[in-house]
Amino acid sequence: GQPRGTLLPTPNGSELSQAFGSPWPETPERSPCVAGVIPVVYYSILLGLGLPGKPVRKTESSLLGEDSGLECMAGQGRADPLSLPDQVRFKKGLERGKEKLEPAVNLLTTVALARLAARTRKASYYYLLALTASDIVTQVVIVFVGFLLQGAVLAREVPQAVVRTANILEFAANHASVWIAVLLTIDRYSALCHPLHHRATSSPGRTHRAIAFVLGAALLTGIPFYWWLDVWRDADPPSTMDEVLKWAHCLIVYFIPCGVFLVANLAIVYRLRRRGQSGLRPWVGKSTAILLGVTTLFALLWAPRIFVMLYHLYVAPVYRDWRVHLALDVANMVAMLNTAVNFGLYCFVSRTFRATVREVIHNAHLACTLGSRPVGTAAEPVLKPPGLPKGTEL
Repeated sequence: GQPRGTLLPTPNGSELSQAFGSPWPETPERSPCVAGVIPVVYYSILLGLGLPGKPVRKTESSLLGEDSGLECMAGQGRADPLSLPDQVRFKKGLERGKEKLEPAVNLLTTVALARLAARTRKASYYYLLALTASDIVTQVVIVFVGFLLQGAVLAREVPQAVVRTANILEFAANHASVWIAVLLTIDRYSALCHPLHHRATSSPGRTHRAIAFVLGAALLTGIPFYWWLDVWRDADPPSTMDEVLKWAHCLIVYFIPCGVFLVANLAIVYRLRRRGQSGLRPWVGKSTAILLGVTTLFALLWAPRIFVMLYHLYVAPVYRDWRVHLALDVANMVAMLNTAVNFGLYCFVSRTFRATVREVIHNAHLACTLGSRPVGTAAEPVLKPPGLPKGTEL
C-alpha cells in the first residue's frame, strides 16, 4: 500500500524545534516541495485512466442540468424550469448526441476478465481478476482518498484517527495486490513444473479460497501500519517502531514477493529450456508470458520507492533534504503506475483478451446507441460479434 509518502506535502518553510542527531545532516528548514503541482496532475490522470470520471452515457435529465443559466430556474420560483423552445433545443441535442466511453482501463479489464473467467473457469483468470480489483481499490484508497482528497483538497486538515485508519486500508490494498500476484506465480509454476498435480488439485473453489485467504491476510497485515509515521513530517530520527514498520513494509511488498517471483520464474524458464534441449517445442503459454510481464514490471516500478524509503531511513530524511523529498515524490509516482499498466500488457500478449475487450466495447456502444434512440424507433438488426472459439487460452 502506498503509505503516507503518497500525500501531497504542504507548503514548507517552518523551522524545527530540535536538531537531528547523527547520521542525518542538520539543516535549518523543512525541505521544499520541488515537484509542485506535477504530482497532483499526474495522479489525477492516473485516476482518470483507472476509473471513469462520469457515466458512460448522459441521460436527458443530466443534459437539462448542464446549462448553468437554466439549472436553478426551479429554485427561483418558476413553475416551469424550462421554456418550450429550451425543451425542444435540448431534446434535439439529445437525439443528435453520440456518447463516448470514458478511458477506464481497469474497469474494462475487470469486465473482460470476468467474462473470460466465467467462460473458462481457469484459475489464472480468477487471479488476474482479483489482481485488477485490488489495483482499483489501491487507486481509490491511495490516489483518491490518500493523495488527492486528503493531501491536495483538504490540505491534511483531517483528524489523526481518520488518517491512521486510512493507513490500514492503504497498506492492506497494496498487500493484497502484491500477494495475489504471488498466487498467480505459484499457480503458473505448478501448472508448468508439476502439471499432473496441478490438474488434480486445481479447481475454482480452491482458487476462490486462496484469494479469500490472501485478502484476509492483507487486511490483518495492514493493521500494524495504523502507527505508520508520515515521512513528510517525521522531524525526529526514526524510533524503533518506525524502523520496524518501514522494514516490514519493504519485506512484505517487495523483498519477499520478488524472491518468490525470481525463484519461480527461474524454475519456469529452466523447465522451458529443458523442453527445448530435449527436442520438444518450448511452449510458452499466454498466462506464462503475462506472469513474466507482470512480475518484471512490478520489480522495476517498485524498486525506486524501496530504495528511497531505506535511504530516508538511514541516510537523509525527506523532511530535511529536498533531494530525497523529490526522489520520493518521483518514486511514488513510478510505483503507482503499476496499477494502470497491466491492461496494455494483457492486450499486447493475449489475442483472446483483445477479442474480449472488443466485445465488451461493442456491447457497451450498442447499449448506448439503442438507449439514445427516440421512443418508438425500431432498432436495426445488428450482427452479433463472434464468440471465442472453444479451448482458446489466454
